Amino acid sequence: MCGIAGYIINTDESASMRDKLLSATNCLQSRGPDSSGIYQDRNVGLGHRRLSIIDLSQEAAQPMSDVEDRYTLCFNGEIYNYLQLREDLIKNGTQFRSSSDTEVLLQLFMQKGIDCVELLNGFFAFAIYDKVERKLFLVRDRFGIKPLFYYHHNDQIFFSSEIKALVEFKIPKEIDKAALATYLQLNYIPGPHSIFQNVKKVEPGKYLEINTENFEGSSVQVPYYNISSTPSENINNTEAEDKLFGLLDDAVKKRLVSDVPLGSFLSGGIDSSIIAALASQHVDKLKTFSIGYKDEPHFDETKYAELVAKKIGSEHHVFKLSNDDLFEILHDVLDYMSEPFADSSALAVYILSSNVRQHVTVALSGDGADELFAGYNKHRAHYKALNDKTFTNLVKVGSPFWKLAPKSRQNKISNIFR
Repeated sequence: MCGIAGYIINTDESASMRDKLLSATNCLQSRGPDSSGIYQDRNVGLGHRRLSIIDLSQEAAQPMSDVEDRYTLCFNGEIYNYLQLREDLIKNGTQFRSSSDTEVLLQLFMQKGIDCVELLNGFFAFAIYDKVERKLFLVRDRFGIKPLFYYHHNDQIFFSSEIKALVEFKIPKEIDKAALATYLQLNYIPGPHSIFQNVKKVEPGKYLEINTENFEGSSVQVPYYNISSTPSENINNTEAEDKLFGLLDDAVKKRLVSDVPLGSFLSGGIDSSIIAALASQHVDKLKTFSIGYKDEPHFDETKYAELVAKKIGSEHHVFKLSNDDLFEILHDVLDYMSEPFADSSALAVYILSSNVRQHVTVALSGDGADELFAGYNKHRAHYKALNDKTFTNLVKVGSPFWKLAPKSRQNKISNIFR
Protein backbone atom coordinates (compact mmCIF):
# COMPACT_ATOMS: atom_id res chain seq x y z
CA MET A 1 0.00 0.00 0.00
CA CYS A 2 1.30 3.41 -0.98
CA GLY A 3 -0.11 6.93 -0.83
CA ILE A 4 -0.36 9.59 -3.51
CA ALA A 5 -1.21 13.29 -3.41
CA GLY A 6 -0.99 16.27 -5.71
CA TYR A 7 -2.44 19.43 -7.15
CA ILE A 8 -3.19 21.57 -10.18
CA ILE A 9 -3.51 25.22 -9.30
CA ASN A 10 -3.87 28.32 -11.47
CA THR A 11 -3.71 31.02 -8.82
CA ASP A 12 -1.09 33.22 -7.19
CA GLU A 13 -0.50 30.45 -4.62
CA SER A 14 1.22 28.16 -7.14
CA ALA A 15 4.69 29.41 -6.15
CA SER A 16 4.15 28.52 -2.47
CA MET A 17 2.66 25.04 -2.89
CA ARG A 18 5.78 23.06 -2.00
CA ASP A 19 5.17 23.11 1.76
CA LYS A 20 1.52 22.10 1.37
CA LEU A 21 2.47 19.28 -0.98
CA LEU A 22 5.05 18.02 1.50
CA SER A 23 2.52 18.14 4.35
CA ALA A 24 -0.13 16.34 2.31
CA THR A 25 2.35 13.68 1.24
CA ASN A 26 3.83 13.12 4.68
CA CYS A 27 0.46 12.71 6.38
CA LEU A 28 0.13 9.54 4.26
CA GLN A 29 3.19 8.00 5.93
CA SER A 30 1.16 5.10 7.35
CA ARG A 31 0.34 4.06 3.79
CA GLY A 32 3.98 4.27 2.67
CA PRO A 33 6.51 4.09 5.51
CA ASP A 34 9.57 3.22 3.42
CA SER A 35 10.28 6.41 1.45
CA SER A 36 8.76 9.56 -0.02
CA GLY A 37 9.22 12.00 -2.88
CA ILE A 38 7.63 14.98 -4.60
CA TYR A 39 7.63 16.42 -8.11
CA GLN A 40 6.70 19.94 -9.27
CA ASP A 41 6.38 21.49 -12.71
CA ARG A 42 4.89 24.97 -13.05
CA ASN A 43 1.34 24.66 -11.66
CA VAL A 44 1.37 20.88 -11.12
CA GLY A 45 2.64 18.91 -8.13
CA LEU A 46 2.79 15.19 -7.33
CA GLY A 47 3.67 13.51 -4.04
CA HIS A 48 4.22 9.86 -3.14
CA ARG A 49 4.71 7.72 -0.02
CA ARG A 50 6.11 4.28 -0.77
CA LEU A 51 5.58 0.84 0.70
CA SER A 52 8.21 -1.25 -1.08
CA ILE A 53 6.92 -4.62 -2.30
CA ILE A 54 8.41 -5.18 -5.76
CA ASP A 55 11.97 -3.96 -6.46
CA LEU A 56 13.13 -2.42 -3.20
CA SER A 57 15.84 -0.32 -4.85
CA GLN A 58 15.93 3.44 -5.28
CA GLU A 59 15.46 2.93 -9.03
CA ALA A 60 11.80 2.13 -8.31
CA ALA A 61 11.23 5.27 -6.21
CA GLN A 62 8.38 7.65 -7.01
CA PRO A 63 7.31 10.02 -8.42
CA MET A 64 8.87 8.27 -11.42
CA SER A 65 9.70 10.11 -14.67
CA ASP A 66 10.83 8.78 -18.02
CA VAL A 67 14.36 9.53 -19.27
CA GLU A 68 13.14 12.52 -21.28
CA ASP A 69 11.21 13.89 -18.30
CA ARG A 70 7.96 14.17 -20.25
CA TYR A 71 5.82 11.76 -18.21
CA THR A 72 5.76 11.53 -14.42
CA LEU A 73 3.86 8.84 -12.52
CA CYS A 74 2.59 8.45 -8.95
CA PHE A 75 1.24 4.94 -8.49
CA ASN A 76 -0.50 3.16 -5.61
CA GLY A 77 -1.22 -0.52 -6.08
CA GLU A 78 0.16 -3.55 -7.84
CA ILE A 79 0.04 -4.79 -11.43
CA TYR A 80 -0.17 -8.58 -11.25
CA ASN A 81 0.56 -9.21 -14.92
CA TYR A 82 3.48 -6.79 -15.05
CA LEU A 83 6.03 -9.49 -15.90
CA GLN A 84 4.17 -10.43 -19.08
CA LEU A 85 3.65 -6.77 -19.96
CA ARG A 86 7.32 -6.09 -19.32
CA GLU A 87 8.34 -8.97 -21.58
CA ASP A 88 6.13 -7.65 -24.40
CA LEU A 89 7.59 -4.16 -24.01
CA ILE A 90 11.17 -5.47 -24.11
CA LYS A 91 10.37 -7.34 -27.34
CA ASN A 92 9.35 -3.98 -28.79
CA GLY A 93 12.67 -2.41 -27.83
CA THR A 94 11.84 -0.84 -24.46
CA GLN A 95 14.74 -0.56 -22.01
CA PHE A 96 14.13 -0.61 -18.26
CA ARG A 97 16.10 0.94 -15.40
CA SER A 98 14.32 -1.07 -12.67
CA SER A 99 12.43 -4.32 -12.20
CA SER A 100 9.33 -2.60 -10.75
CA ASP A 101 5.74 -2.77 -11.92
CA THR A 102 5.70 1.03 -11.61
CA GLU A 103 8.12 1.44 -14.51
CA VAL A 104 6.16 -1.10 -16.55
CA LEU A 105 3.05 1.04 -16.09
CA LEU A 106 4.96 4.20 -17.01
CA GLN A 107 6.41 2.67 -20.18
CA LEU A 108 3.05 1.17 -21.12
CA PHE A 109 1.35 4.56 -20.81
CA MET A 110 4.07 6.18 -22.92
CA GLN A 111 3.36 3.75 -25.75
CA LYS A 112 -0.41 3.29 -25.55
CA GLY A 113 -1.70 6.30 -23.65
CA ILE A 114 -4.72 5.95 -21.38
CA ASP A 115 -5.83 2.84 -23.31
CA CYS A 116 -3.12 0.98 -21.39
CA VAL A 117 -5.55 0.56 -18.46
CA GLU A 118 -7.39 -2.11 -20.45
CA LEU A 119 -4.26 -4.29 -20.29
CA LEU A 120 -3.76 -4.02 -16.53
CA ASN A 121 -4.58 -6.89 -14.20
CA GLY A 122 -4.35 -5.53 -10.69
CA PHE A 123 -5.56 -2.95 -8.24
CA PHE A 124 -4.43 0.61 -8.50
CA ALA A 125 -4.97 4.32 -8.22
CA PHE A 126 -2.50 6.50 -10.07
CA ALA A 127 -1.83 9.98 -11.36
CA ILE A 128 0.26 10.49 -14.48
CA TYR A 129 1.33 13.87 -15.81
CA ASP A 130 2.20 14.66 -19.43
CA LYS A 131 4.37 17.78 -19.43
CA VAL A 132 4.15 18.30 -23.20
CA GLU A 133 0.39 17.91 -23.61
CA ARG A 134 -0.20 19.63 -20.25
CA LYS A 135 -2.54 16.90 -19.06
CA LEU A 136 -2.98 15.05 -15.79
CA PHE A 137 -4.74 11.68 -15.64
CA LEU A 138 -6.35 10.37 -12.44
CA VAL A 139 -7.15 6.66 -12.77
CA ARG A 140 -8.79 4.10 -10.48
CA ASP A 141 -8.94 0.31 -10.81
CA ARG A 142 -11.96 -1.59 -12.10
CA PHE A 143 -13.52 -2.34 -8.71
CA GLY A 144 -12.28 0.60 -6.68
CA ILE A 145 -10.02 -1.39 -4.38
CA LYS A 146 -7.58 1.50 -4.15
CA PRO A 147 -9.03 4.86 -3.06
CA LEU A 148 -8.65 8.15 -4.91
CA PHE A 149 -10.28 11.42 -3.82
CA TYR A 150 -10.16 14.83 -5.46
CA TYR A 151 -11.30 18.36 -4.64
CA HIS A 152 -12.18 20.83 -7.38
CA HIS A 153 -13.22 24.41 -6.85
CA ASN A 154 -12.57 27.31 -9.22
CA ASP A 155 -8.89 27.21 -10.25
CA GLN A 156 -7.80 24.53 -7.78
CA ILE A 157 -7.70 20.75 -7.99
CA PHE A 158 -6.23 18.64 -5.21
CA PHE A 159 -6.15 14.84 -5.14
CA SER A 160 -5.03 12.16 -2.72
CA SER A 161 -5.43 8.60 -1.46
CA GLU A 162 -7.11 9.96 1.69
CA ILE A 163 -9.26 12.97 2.54
CA LYS A 164 -6.99 13.96 5.43
CA ALA A 165 -4.25 14.72 2.91
CA LEU A 166 -6.63 17.02 1.04
CA VAL A 167 -7.17 18.91 4.30
CA GLU A 168 -3.45 19.74 4.27
CA PHE A 169 -4.15 21.82 1.15
CA LYS A 170 -6.52 23.92 3.32
CA ILE A 171 -9.74 22.92 1.58
CA PRO A 172 -13.02 23.97 3.27
CA LYS A 173 -14.28 21.24 5.61
CA GLU A 174 -17.98 21.51 4.83
CA ILE A 175 -20.16 18.45 5.40
CA ASP A 176 -22.17 17.24 2.41
CA LYS A 177 -25.58 16.75 4.04
CA ALA A 178 -26.91 14.61 1.20
CA ALA A 179 -23.89 12.30 1.52
CA LEU A 180 -24.42 12.15 5.28
CA ALA A 181 -28.06 11.14 4.77
CA THR A 182 -26.94 8.40 2.39
CA TYR A 183 -24.43 7.18 4.96
CA LEU A 184 -27.14 6.91 7.62
CA GLN A 185 -29.15 4.74 5.22
CA LEU A 186 -26.39 2.54 3.82
CA ASN A 187 -23.67 2.68 6.51
CA TYR A 188 -21.18 3.97 3.92
CA ILE A 189 -21.00 6.71 1.28
CA PRO A 190 -21.05 5.45 -2.31
CA GLY A 191 -19.10 7.27 -5.00
CA PRO A 192 -18.69 9.71 -6.50
CA HIS A 193 -19.75 11.49 -3.31
CA SER A 194 -17.79 11.90 -0.07
CA ILE A 195 -18.52 13.31 3.37
CA PHE A 196 -17.21 16.75 2.27
CA GLN A 197 -18.71 19.12 -0.26
CA ASN A 198 -16.66 19.49 -3.45
CA VAL A 199 -14.67 16.35 -2.59
CA LYS A 200 -15.40 13.47 -4.95
CA LYS A 201 -14.21 9.93 -5.39
CA VAL A 202 -12.88 8.76 -8.72
CA GLU A 203 -15.32 5.92 -9.28
CA PRO A 204 -14.27 2.32 -9.97
CA GLY A 205 -13.37 1.67 -13.58
CA LYS A 206 -13.14 5.37 -14.44
CA TYR A 207 -10.54 8.08 -15.01
CA LEU A 208 -10.26 11.85 -15.37
CA GLU A 209 -8.25 13.49 -18.15
CA ILE A 210 -7.58 17.06 -17.01
CA ASN A 211 -6.06 19.87 -19.03
CA THR A 212 -3.75 21.57 -16.53
CA GLU A 213 -4.05 24.99 -18.19
CA ASN A 214 -7.83 25.41 -18.50
CA PHE A 215 -9.10 22.50 -16.31
CA GLU A 216 -11.06 21.03 -19.21
CA GLY A 217 -12.13 17.47 -18.36
CA SER A 218 -12.07 18.03 -14.60
CA SER A 219 -15.79 17.36 -14.19
CA VAL A 220 -16.05 14.26 -16.40
CA GLN A 221 -15.23 10.77 -15.14
CA VAL A 222 -14.67 8.61 -18.21
CA PRO A 223 -15.60 4.90 -17.87
CA TYR A 224 -13.18 2.31 -19.22
CA TYR A 225 -14.72 -0.83 -17.72
CA ASN A 226 -18.20 -2.27 -17.19
CA ILE A 227 -19.17 -5.72 -15.94
CA SER A 228 -21.13 -7.73 -18.48
CA SER A 229 -24.64 -8.49 -17.21
CA THR A 230 -24.98 -11.63 -19.35
CA PRO A 231 -22.95 -14.87 -19.25
CA SER A 232 -20.20 -14.92 -21.84
CA GLU A 233 -20.29 -18.71 -22.23
CA ASN A 234 -22.86 -21.50 -22.19
CA ILE A 235 -21.24 -24.17 -20.00
CA ASN A 236 -22.51 -26.81 -17.57
CA ASN A 237 -21.93 -26.84 -13.80
CA THR A 238 -18.91 -29.14 -13.92
CA GLU A 239 -17.20 -26.99 -16.53
CA ALA A 240 -18.06 -23.86 -14.53
CA GLU A 241 -16.56 -25.37 -11.36
CA ASP A 242 -13.34 -26.28 -13.16
CA LYS A 243 -13.07 -22.85 -14.70
CA LEU A 244 -13.75 -21.12 -11.37
CA PHE A 245 -11.07 -23.18 -9.65
CA GLY A 246 -8.59 -22.26 -12.37
CA LEU A 247 -9.43 -18.57 -12.12
CA LEU A 248 -9.12 -18.55 -8.32
CA ASP A 249 -5.85 -20.45 -8.33
CA ASP A 250 -4.39 -18.17 -10.99
CA ALA A 251 -5.55 -15.04 -9.13
CA VAL A 252 -3.99 -16.20 -5.85
CA LYS A 253 -0.74 -17.23 -7.55
CA LYS A 254 -0.37 -13.81 -9.20
CA ARG A 255 -0.80 -12.08 -5.85
CA LEU A 256 2.09 -14.03 -4.35
CA VAL A 257 4.71 -12.22 -6.46
CA SER A 258 6.63 -10.12 -3.94
CA ASP A 259 10.13 -9.14 -2.86
CA VAL A 260 9.02 -8.97 0.79
CA PRO A 261 7.55 -11.57 3.19
CA LEU A 262 3.86 -12.33 2.73
CA GLY A 263 1.13 -14.39 4.38
CA SER A 264 -2.63 -14.82 4.51
CA PHE A 265 -5.45 -13.92 6.88
CA LEU A 266 -7.31 -17.05 8.00
CA SER A 267 -10.61 -16.69 9.86
CA GLY A 268 -11.70 -20.29 9.38
CA GLY A 269 -14.55 -19.26 7.10
CA ILE A 270 -14.99 -20.45 3.53
CA ASP A 271 -13.48 -17.40 1.83
CA SER A 272 -10.17 -17.05 3.65
CA SER A 273 -9.77 -20.83 3.93
CA ILE A 274 -9.96 -21.27 0.15
CA ILE A 275 -7.43 -18.49 -0.43
CA ALA A 276 -5.02 -19.80 2.22
CA ALA A 277 -5.33 -23.35 0.87
CA LEU A 278 -4.55 -22.21 -2.67
CA ALA A 279 -1.68 -19.99 -1.52
CA SER A 280 -0.15 -22.88 0.42
CA GLN A 281 0.23 -24.76 -2.88
CA HIS A 282 2.55 -22.06 -4.20
CA VAL A 283 4.44 -20.94 -1.06
CA ASP A 284 6.71 -23.00 1.18
CA LYS A 285 5.37 -22.92 4.74
CA LEU A 286 2.77 -20.19 4.26
CA LYS A 287 2.25 -17.95 7.29
CA THR A 288 -1.41 -17.58 8.31
CA PHE A 289 -2.99 -15.28 10.88
CA SER A 290 -6.21 -15.34 12.89
CA ILE A 291 -7.83 -13.20 15.52
CA GLY A 292 -9.77 -14.47 18.54
CA TYR A 293 -12.03 -12.83 21.12
CA LYS A 294 -11.35 -13.42 24.80
CA ASP A 295 -14.58 -11.85 26.05
CA GLU A 296 -16.89 -12.98 23.22
CA PRO A 297 -16.46 -16.76 22.82
CA HIS A 298 -19.51 -17.07 20.54
CA PHE A 299 -17.66 -14.86 18.00
CA ASP A 300 -14.39 -16.75 18.34
CA GLU A 301 -13.75 -18.99 15.32
CA THR A 302 -10.07 -19.63 15.89
CA LYS A 303 -10.66 -23.37 16.31
CA TYR A 304 -11.84 -23.57 12.71
CA ALA A 305 -8.87 -21.54 11.52
CA GLU A 306 -6.51 -23.86 13.39
CA LEU A 307 -8.11 -26.90 11.72
CA VAL A 308 -7.56 -25.36 8.29
CA ALA A 309 -4.00 -24.33 9.17
CA LYS A 310 -3.21 -27.88 10.26
CA LYS A 311 -4.71 -29.29 7.06
CA ILE A 312 -2.70 -27.03 4.74
CA GLY A 313 0.45 -27.13 6.87
CA SER A 314 0.79 -23.39 7.42
CA GLU A 315 2.76 -21.61 10.12
CA HIS A 316 -0.23 -20.31 12.05
CA HIS A 317 -0.40 -17.34 14.43
CA VAL A 318 -3.37 -16.43 16.63
CA PHE A 319 -3.86 -13.01 18.27
CA LYS A 320 -6.40 -12.79 21.10
CA LEU A 321 -8.40 -9.60 21.73
CA SER A 322 -10.36 -8.33 24.69
CA ASN A 323 -13.18 -5.81 24.55
CA ASP A 324 -10.83 -3.31 26.19
CA ASP A 325 -8.39 -3.77 23.31
CA LEU A 326 -11.10 -2.73 20.85
CA PHE A 327 -11.99 0.40 22.81
CA GLU A 328 -8.34 1.41 23.18
CA ILE A 329 -7.70 1.51 19.44
CA LEU A 330 -11.02 3.12 18.45
CA HIS A 331 -9.53 6.58 17.91
CA ASP A 332 -6.55 5.14 16.03
CA VAL A 333 -8.89 3.37 13.61
CA LEU A 334 -10.87 6.57 13.03
CA ASP A 335 -7.64 8.32 12.08
CA TYR A 336 -7.23 5.87 9.20
CA MET A 337 -10.78 6.39 7.93
CA SER A 338 -11.27 9.11 5.33
CA GLU A 339 -14.97 9.31 6.13
CA PRO A 340 -17.65 7.58 8.25
CA PHE A 341 -17.83 3.82 7.74
CA ALA A 342 -20.18 1.75 9.91
CA ASP A 343 -18.54 -1.68 9.92
CA SER A 344 -17.29 -2.80 13.31
CA SER A 345 -15.07 -5.46 11.72
CA ALA A 346 -12.67 -2.63 10.86
CA LEU A 347 -11.57 -2.63 14.51
CA ALA A 348 -10.55 -6.28 14.46
CA VAL A 349 -8.90 -5.99 11.04
CA TYR A 350 -6.86 -3.02 12.28
CA ILE A 351 -5.55 -4.96 15.28
CA LEU A 352 -4.91 -8.05 13.17
CA SER A 353 -3.01 -6.02 10.57
CA SER A 354 -0.93 -4.29 13.25
CA ASN A 355 0.15 -7.66 14.66
CA VAL A 356 0.66 -9.29 11.28
CA ARG A 357 3.06 -6.47 10.29
CA GLN A 358 5.56 -7.89 12.78
CA HIS A 359 5.76 -11.04 10.65
CA VAL A 360 5.01 -10.12 7.02
CA THR A 361 4.63 -7.02 4.85
CA VAL A 362 1.78 -8.28 2.65
CA ALA A 363 -1.22 -10.44 3.59
CA LEU A 364 -3.96 -11.91 1.42
CA SER A 365 -7.57 -11.65 2.60
CA GLY A 366 -10.94 -13.08 1.57
CA ASP A 367 -13.30 -10.10 1.40
CA GLY A 368 -16.00 -9.86 -1.25
CA ALA A 369 -16.95 -13.49 -1.83
CA ASP A 370 -20.40 -13.16 -0.23
CA GLU A 371 -21.27 -10.36 -2.63
CA LEU A 372 -19.94 -12.26 -5.64
CA PHE A 373 -21.34 -15.70 -4.81
CA ALA A 374 -24.66 -14.79 -3.12
CA GLY A 375 -23.62 -15.65 0.42
CA TYR A 376 -25.98 -13.40 2.38
CA ASN A 377 -29.47 -14.07 3.73
CA LYS A 378 -30.95 -11.57 1.28
CA HIS A 379 -29.65 -13.64 -1.63
CA ARG A 380 -31.29 -16.80 -0.31
CA ALA A 381 -34.49 -14.86 0.32
CA HIS A 382 -34.48 -13.63 -3.27
CA TYR A 383 -34.00 -17.18 -4.55
CA LYS A 384 -36.85 -18.39 -2.35
CA ALA A 385 -39.11 -15.60 -3.55
CA LEU A 386 -38.53 -16.60 -7.16
CA ASN A 387 -39.63 -20.16 -6.39
CA ASP A 388 -42.31 -19.65 -3.72
CA LYS A 389 -45.30 -17.50 -4.68
CA THR A 390 -46.70 -17.70 -1.13
CA PHE A 391 -43.62 -15.91 0.16
CA THR A 392 -43.89 -13.32 -2.62
CA ASN A 393 -47.54 -12.62 -1.82
CA LEU A 394 -46.71 -12.19 1.87
CA VAL A 395 -44.11 -9.58 0.97
CA LYS A 396 -46.63 -7.71 -1.16
CA VAL A 397 -49.18 -7.64 1.69
CA GLY A 398 -46.60 -6.37 4.16
CA SER A 399 -45.10 -3.79 1.83
CA PRO A 400 -47.16 -0.77 3.08
CA PHE A 401 -46.10 -1.48 6.68
CA TRP A 402 -42.51 -2.07 5.61
CA LYS A 403 -42.29 1.44 4.20
CA LEU A 404 -43.10 2.88 7.63
CA ALA A 405 -39.84 1.55 9.07
CA PRO A 406 -36.77 3.82 9.00
CA LYS A 407 -34.56 3.00 6.03
CA SER A 408 -31.59 2.54 8.33
CA ARG A 409 -33.40 -0.34 10.09
CA GLN A 410 -35.01 -2.04 7.11
CA ASN A 411 -32.03 -4.29 6.46
CA LYS A 412 -31.95 -5.43 10.09
CA ILE A 413 -35.68 -6.15 10.13
CA SER A 414 -35.58 -7.99 6.82
CA ASN A 415 -32.91 -10.35 8.14
CA ILE A 416 -35.37 -11.57 10.76
CA PHE A 417 -37.76 -12.75 8.06
CA ARG A 418 -35.08 -14.23 5.87
